[in-house]
Amino acid sequence: MAIIRKSELKIMENKSMKEKLLTLRKELMKLKAQVATRTRPENPGRIKEIRRTIARIHTFIRLNQIKKLEEKTKNVKVVKKDKVSKKKPEVKGKKQ
Repeated sequence: MAIIRKSELKIMENKSMKEKLLTLRKELMKLKAQVATRTRPENPGRIKEIRRTIARIHTFIRLNQIKKLEEKTKNVKVVKKDKVSKKKPEVKGKKQ
C-alpha cells in the first residue's frame, strides 16, 4: 500500500480519508503483531511511515472540520454581554 501524499489528502473527502485510515490501522496492527511475535517484518521502516500517515490524515480531517465551522460562523454577529459585578457569594451559616 502506498503512503498518501499531502496533495492527495487535500483533494480527498472526509469519507474516503476515514476509509483509508481504517486500512492503514489494520496494516499497522499486522506489522505490530509481527514485531510482538519476534517475526521480522519485510520493511521495518514502514511502521513509522504508516504512523505518520495516520497522523497526517487526522490532521486533515480536523482542518476540514475547522473550515466547515468557519463557513457557518462567518456571517454570525457576536454580541457582548454587559459587565457583571464580581461579588463573592454569601455563604450561609459561616461568619466572615
